[in-house]
Amino acid sequence: MNAFAYYMPTEVFFGRDCVIQQGARLKELGSHALIVTGRSSAKNGALGDVLAALEANGQTATVFDRVMPNPTVACVREGVALLRAAGADFIVAAGGGSPMDAAKAIATLAVQDRPDGEIFAGGYAAEALPMAHIPTTAGTGSEVTPYAILTNDEKQTKTSITSPAMFPRLAFLDGKYMEHLPVASTVNTALDAFSHAVEGMLSRRATPVSDALAMESLRVLYPLLSRTAGALTLAERDGLLYGSMLAGMTIAQSGTTAVHGMGYYLTYFYNIDHGRANGLLLPGALRLCEKKGVDALGRILSACGDTLDGVCSVLDTLLGKREDIPAERLADFARRAMGNKNIRKSAYEPTEEEVLGIYMGAFPGQKS
Repeated sequence: MNAFAYYMPTEVFFGRDCVIQQGARLKELGSHALIVTGRSSAKNGALGDVLAALEANGQTATVFDRVMPNPTVACVREGVALLRAAGADFIVAAGGGSPMDAAKAIATLAVQDRPDGEIFAGGYAAEALPMAHIPTTAGTGSEVTPYAILTNDEKQTKTSITSPAMFPRLAFLDGKYMEHLPVASTVNTALDAFSHAVEGMLSRRATPVSDALAMESLRVLYPLLSRTAGALTLAERDGLLYGSMLAGMTIAQSGTTAVHGMGYYLTYFYNIDHGRANGLLLPGALRLCEKKGVDALGRILSACGDTLDGVCSVLDTLLGKREDIPAERLADFARRAMGNKNIRKSAYEPTEEEVLGIYMGAFPGQKS
């Protein structure tokens, strides 16, 4: 067995009403919270629970609810400015991946500011304001990762920034906040979580621990995938949230691979939801793994309890009608993707021709 390290410092509370029941733990983070969220948290109950917990603790709060999908540097700058104006000394993120990613970037840039041109340059110190995260979708697993994914307009893609300090101190997971999540959001976020678990096992950085987390995630998520397009019970919502958390813990160690790197171009240029973009590309990536004899594929399918054809069929049904993207655009994306670090992290490290093949397979009917 090769040497490896494991680090995941986030304390997780999972269960019904955990924000209220464990809300006293927020006291240790500071006195004034910047609550980073989207507009839906006021409707799903998460914002109300956070405000109630803070009030019970005698803490004050300022709400920043202007986070858009695929947050930009400008959005993060706005959040930092509000944090400083309010005198906030910690952050609570409540929402899907976008508010959680924005919160991490705000928490980091608030204490180690950089000009816009250096935000994606890496080398961040292990220093950020303390955070608590409350996911209201089951997809990104951002509540247990050290990454923030932001829109990178200069490179026309999405790019991660990372620091050990971006791990939230606390995470509160309660499936009730997803009870009325729209079907499309449920499907797309579940596809994102599934992709995290699969890609984690296909990463050159995979470890025995990350693989164990990924396989448990797949065992939980895969039977629920085909149910996401219909009415889900609250227990099933909890299952998706649990599986998403495990997948997040996986990529916190392994990172993501080619599918994510390729999917960012679909999101940037065609506004295809991030999870859907991953789902569109996964079948081609898995079939390439079969062709190349990648060992991890067998373990992935074993955890799913299905064949490769079966997995691809489930994904195909969930994805439905494909977007219309010209072949020349897909060829351009393939060229761009070859410069993405995620390609090199893939155990099946695809060539540009193979990357184009995955894109073309995701959008059948296009002619090269």
